[in-house]
Amino acid sequence: MTHLQAAEIEDEMDGDTLHEECGVFGILGHPDAATLTALGLHALQHRGQEAAGIVTFDGKQFYTEKRMGLVGDHYTDPAILAKLPGTISIGHTRYSTTGEVALRNVQPLFAELEVGGIAIAHNGNFTNGLTLRRQIIATGAICQSTSDTEVVLHLIARSRHTSTADRFIDAIRQMEGGYSMVAMTRTKLIAARDPTGIRPLVMGELDGKPIFCSETCALDIIGAKFVRDVENGEVIICEIQPDGSIEIDARKPAKPQAERLCLFEYVYFARPDSVVGGRNVYVARKNMGINLAKESPVEADVVVPVPDGGTPAAIGYAQASGIPFELGIIRNHYVGRTFIEPTQQIRAFGVKLKHSANRAMIEGKRVVLVDDSIVRGTTSLKIVQMIRDAGATEVHVRVASPMIFYPDFYGIDTPNAEKLLANQYNDIKAMANYIGADSLEFLTIDGLYRSVGGEDRNNARPQFTDHYFTGDYPTRLLDKNGETAGLKLSVLASNG
Repeated sequence: MTHLQAAEIEDEMDGDTLHEECGVFGILGHPDAATLTALGLHALQHRGQEAAGIVTFDGKQFYTEKRMGLVGDHYTDPAILAKLPGTISIGHTRYSTTGEVALRNVQPLFAELEVGGIAIAHNGNFTNGLTLRRQIIATGAICQSTSDTEVVLHLIARSRHTSTADRFIDAIRQMEGGYSMVAMTRTKLIAARDPTGIRPLVMGELDGKPIFCSETCALDIIGAKFVRDVENGEVIICEIQPDGSIEIDARKPAKPQAERLCLFEYVYFARPDSVVGGRNVYVARKNMGINLAKESPVEADVVVPVPDGGTPAAIGYAQASGIPFELGIIRNHYVGRTFIEPTQQIRAFGVKLKHSANRAMIEGKRVVLVDDSIVRGTTSLKIVQMIRDAGATEVHVRVASPMIFYPDFYGIDTPNAEKLLANQYNDIKAMANYIGADSLEFLTIDGLYRSVGGEDRNNARPQFTDHYFTGDYPTRLLDKNGETAGLKLSVLASNG
């Protein structure tokens, strides 16, 4: 199968979902650093399935292992973990939004600098990354990857500060966008979160050793204690002292701003058992279903979730409406990248490789089909048809988030605006006709805010990052609107 053919069928099966860019994990001073990092990345696998990497330091030198594919496919091998000795480790699991899918882009990225070696991994996207890349290349820099993280390494190398911590802070002061980041040197583990707090990052502790990771579920898997969220605009430097103790220095180098966490962490990205911004994700999603039932009731016989993302909201919808909840769609959890030639016949049943209708719960019934979001609508169309083919007399689609009108520039891989379903039709009735539903309704923006934060949206000072629904971007979009708008990166093709 050619790369083009593979891309075509993947677009058919996966092009109607949103993808996060990645998850990060770091631990300092623990004898099982690499193993704990691998376990943490396994818990964060939902944030990126394309590749994973781990870097360690054993007091003498740095070690790195980078692999394409899932964490469990590689880092459960004792032989691979044996190649990662040391008590300091950071790791990264990736879905690419910036940069091609190639081994050279797999993080953490490492560089040997004047002040010593440093490895960096980040989650999110820099909205001025291309602008800065263009500036440093103009001064003679050589870039080997298409990752934003490499730009940070160059800025650290160019900083005139003497310590790596100060150089790191100097570098991120120049970066704009939404990000959480971990870095490691020979003695330090550094964590940073963007001034707006768009991307999440938490601090934990295991056996007295500090941990940083994207979500609390990565702490749970290793039995670590949650300490606190890394605050927006905060840089935390943890350093091993000569006597083996660890000194922690928390700084706020950025101008104070109100935190605006990404709402899609609650709608879609974070694991349901994680706590993001002090809020349990499962509870927030269930609240979305409760509010959706209040805003958009319908007479029906059964509430069916689109698994797995729509399940908590469907439970909330069923409880609030009094309509029975049933698993009317069964998901196949063992579907990876397809190996089948993408003929037209295969495309026709592509969605069934991941979902199949549970006819006994659907036949002869009026179905409320609950999903977490709709992007292009192509998957919704196929699932609605699948429900009808299983004998449903009516299919009413209810979406536990507002309509998506705008693309993202902070680490979410969104289609171009014109490909979003909300921008292709003038009204909801036309959208419903397209996906084949008897009715279609979305949760309102205030309903979503109440589900997550308990109050309506403050239009003057929004509490969350919600531009995909409202067009209200929380930062400048320098690469999109400046001189580098439309700039393409040209790098050597790679099979790695």
